[in-house]
Amino acid sequence: MKNQEPDDVYFMRKALSLARRGRGETSPNPMVGAVIVVNNNIVGQGYHKRCGDLHAEINAINNTQKRVKGSTFYITLEPCSHFGRTPPCVEALLKEKPKRVVIGSVDPNPRVRGKGVKILQSNGVRVDVGILESECLQLNEHYVKHITSGIPYVTVKYAQTLDGRIATKSGDSQWISSEQSRKYVHHLRRIHDSIMVGRKTVATDDPRLTVRHVKGKNPLRIIVDTKLRIPLKSFVLKDAAVNKTIIATTEEASSGKVSAINNLGAEVLIVNKDSNGGVDLQDLLKALGKRDIISLMVEGGSKLITSLLKRNLVDKMIIPIAPKIIGKGVEAIGDLSIDTIADAITFSSYTIVRKGGDIIFEGTITK
Repeated sequence: MKNQEPDDVYFMRKALSLARRGRGETSPNPMVGAVIVVNNNIVGQGYHKRCGDLHAEINAINNTQKRVKGSTFYITLEPCSHFGRTPPCVEALLKEKPKRVVIGSVDPNPRVRGKGVKILQSNGVRVDVGILESECLQLNEHYVKHITSGIPYVTVKYAQTLDGRIATKSGDSQWISSEQSRKYVHHLRRIHDSIMVGRKTVATDDPRLTVRHVKGKNPLRIIVDTKLRIPLKSFVLKDAAVNKTIIATTEEASSGKVSAINNLGAEVLIVNKDSNGGVDLQDLLKALGKRDIISLMVEGGSKLITSLLKRNLVDKMIIPIAPKIIGKGVEAIGDLSIDTIADAITFSSYTIVRKGGDIIFEGTITK
């Protein structure tokens, strides 16, 4: 269906640039950008700013200097064809009488997939799909994972030394990474719906798990605690009435502790046990997915990260690596029961950038 013309890539890149402005604000909706072109000139542009607001196509139409019949629309994601929080965008497009609509990628949502394209075509509009398709899908990797699987996109993040330690043998970990790396982590928190750590991390580090070094909203905090032993004086419980917090536990939790935590403003979520008697992480992800949590960043500790990797529940890993060596200490990842190199976890793509004195590895796990 892709029938590319000379300037299609240029204008789709413009639409992608617009779409990125919605990062961290549109969930559970995707990020979308739209550009309206007449005679190779942009006459209107817009993006989806936040969930519940007007979609990109509508904002582009509203920002058009004048109505021009026969224009070309460049849209990063297929326009919706159903009533949701807003009316169908495809109907608004047809009212503008475009000559051509160029779509970056088909929407994987079963309610939309291909329907918007067919409606446009049935009304005599030329539709070309697949311009910068991989970039458009990657932009919405959180949305794509959630809408196709029902569970959040899972990113594991931890800072380590050059020899793979996340703490010294005494448990000291502040600070392995540079100030620039830590600021980047707060940016990552801003663009994820939720953040998860294990109970031991809370007991050891007493983290806030909030966004402080950049502007943005705080993610939903999730603490995995099989027997509900989290200290009631923990930061994540002190401000739970303001910053939404879930403690994921099992039926082993005492009713008295459940009540105490609920009274502090946090939610205790009872999930099934796995075969080892711990919180069933797959069950937990399903519960989060049902709440329209489309992205989850896991910040530790080693036991939780290892469990997620062993169950093939991780999509991406982001690892700030500091140029430090401490020798014996806490391993970032425990035993994965991998005996041969052929069975090692690999990455379908990755990037390496510098933040301060650190290098940051960001890779998508091969599925």
